[in-house]
Amino acid sequence: MSVVVVDYGAGNTRSVRAALRRLGRESVVVSDPEIIAEAPLVILPGVGSARSAMGHLRATGADEALRARYASGRFTLGICLGLQLAMESSEEDGGVEGLGLLSGRVERLREGRVPRLGWSVVEPWGSAFYFAHSYAAVSDDVVAIAEGVAAAVERGPFLGVQFHPEKSGPDGAAFLERCLARV
Repeated sequence: MSVVVVDYGAGNTRSVRAALRRLGRESVVVSDPEIIAEAPLVILPGVGSARSAMGHLRATGADEALRARYASGRFTLGICLGLQLAMESSEEDGGVEGLGLLSGRVERLREGRVPRLGWSVVEPWGSAFYFAHSYAAVSDDVVAIAEGVAAAVERGPFLGVQFHPEKSGPDGAAFLERCLARV
């Protein structure tokens, strides 16, 4: 099975694909809505601007494909910006409407280090992952936190993480393996 990595004109597709290769998995980078809607596993990667990414998703129809796969119960993993795009809205770039797969909004970090760069233990999982972000989810769907900030948000078949599993060494690889095993 090939893992589909969504192309939205930016993102960390190379590092996500490299991590998947290390796990022995093939992947393709696409923006084709039919492939996104029907793929067994889709990753919405991180890094970039919310407005630009959502504009690209809308222009290609990938936004509706992601909503359709969510409605049909197909698993999707969102990484960093991918998590943020799945929310109802973001205050990044002056305000951006998201995909609405997860309840809540994305807010700029106002306390602690901004941008928040580095390793942090995610609770209740007890593993350390690498973070690089200036915005964070505020949601009733939060399932894990790190330093008081949402680290993972899950609702139905969508799991979004604020950290970068592809850059998080053995713990990140183990996390990706668990996600791959869900399909």
